[in-house]
Amino acid sequence: MATSGAVTPADLGPRSKLLVDKHAAYIASFSTVWEAADKLEHVATEHFWMSGMYWGLTAMELMGRLQDMDTDKVLDWVMSCYRPEDGGFGSSPRNDSHLLATLSALQILALLDALHRADAPAVTAYIAGLQQPDGAFAGDKWGEIDTRFSYAALLGCSILGTLDQLDVEAAVHFVTACKNFDGGFGCTPGNESHAGQVFTCIGALSLAGRLDAADQDLVGWWLCERQTCSGGLNGRPEKLQDVCYSWWCLSCLSILGRLHWIDQEALSRFILYCQDEEDGGISDRPDDMADVYHTFFGIAGLSLMGHAGLAAIDPTYALPVKTVQRLQQQQQQQQQCGQGMQEGGSSAPSTG
Repeated sequence: MATSGAVTPADLGPRSKLLVDKHAAYIASFSTVWEAADKLEHVATEHFWMSGMYWGLTAMELMGRLQDMDTDKVLDWVMSCYRPEDGGFGSSPRNDSHLLATLSALQILALLDALHRADAPAVTAYIAGLQQPDGAFAGDKWGEIDTRFSYAALLGCSILGTLDQLDVEAAVHFVTACKNFDGGFGCTPGNESHAGQVFTCIGALSLAGRLDAADQDLVGWWLCERQTCSGGLNGRPEKLQDVCYSWWCLSCLSILGRLHWIDQEALSRFILYCQDEEDGGISDRPDDMADVYHTFFGIAGLSLMGHAGLAAIDPTYALPVKTVQRLQQQQQQQQQCGQGMQEGGSSAPSTG
């Protein structure tokens, strides 16, 4: 166990339980962030709005408080960020299309059972068009390469049921080229291992059905070594613990079937200690300023550990398990319907 970070106190006081009402009110206060677009702090974070909406909505669903959000208004806003000229979504109506914003939009539509509002062929074409000859994906038309985009592409098409439109084998080849001697993964070949990149690569391999390409014991050991004496997890050796790694590390360990390799009770206590007991929300470390990003990942981490009162989350899709199950059932029904139409067409008598 890493030694960085203070020990979490034995008595957490009001933070000893998850403050659901506080967190729900905190997240709901950002539910129409676009209506205050003239404020400096909102303009400065505009490139995160779509992801922020996904983080907030999913956290609310996990807490059983999605009804506190005006989902019809949210859906209209999400679709206002669609770019029909290229098939992608921007982070706001004023932003260009980006693969990360496109994934967040699809996750929101899936969560709210509104994927029918997306032009699946056009969005799929946008995602597929960002794949490079070496199997990597660019984040947008400007060409930045990162394994985050590999995960976003594979998950986006998995949500749409169009994964077969990507060169999955080439995508796996690129991801495995980013694997390091310690079992972890970097953002591109030769870059150092980082827990966030490990998640995107393990997630991509999971979606591709190629977890065999990872050294599962070695990367599992690297991940469990991220736990500090505070109970929290860090993203790299010798770094401070941060609530967001409760998701990045735990999700990988869950996918790999090694969630028991860390002290879950200690991590749960660390996450709870990072709550803002007055205004709601969860911060990166105790008594720092809360934000929606860390609030979602803290709640998601607790969900992965089976925290009482929270819905289960899928570690690969980063969506509630019931959402993923519904999505897969719908895709299966569509496939069966398509097969039935083909069979009916082939058996129909010819007219001449």
